[in-house]
Amino acid sequence: MKTKYDFEKGRRGAVITPSSNKVRITVRLDRDVIEWFRSKVEEQGHGNYQTMINDALRKHMEQQEHPMEDIIRRVIREELKA
Repeated sequence: MKTKYDFEKGRRGAVITPSSNKVRITVRLDRDVIEWFRSKVEEQGHGNYQTMINDALRKHMEQQEHPMEDIIRRVIREELKA
């Protein structure tokens, strides 16, 4: 181990650059919401609660694009054909 290190060319920031698809924001969520997502990650034994929140938001967005009524009608049509 060196007695002195030169950080003159050092840069601040993450060691690994984040994905260009991701945007860092600050959002305030209810404590019980965060605790629920964290508990789900613990139950699974792995993962990231922030990723789970992102996935939940994405699923909600997709459901808004395909309303439940349309999905139910499609399923009923498929079942009637069978």
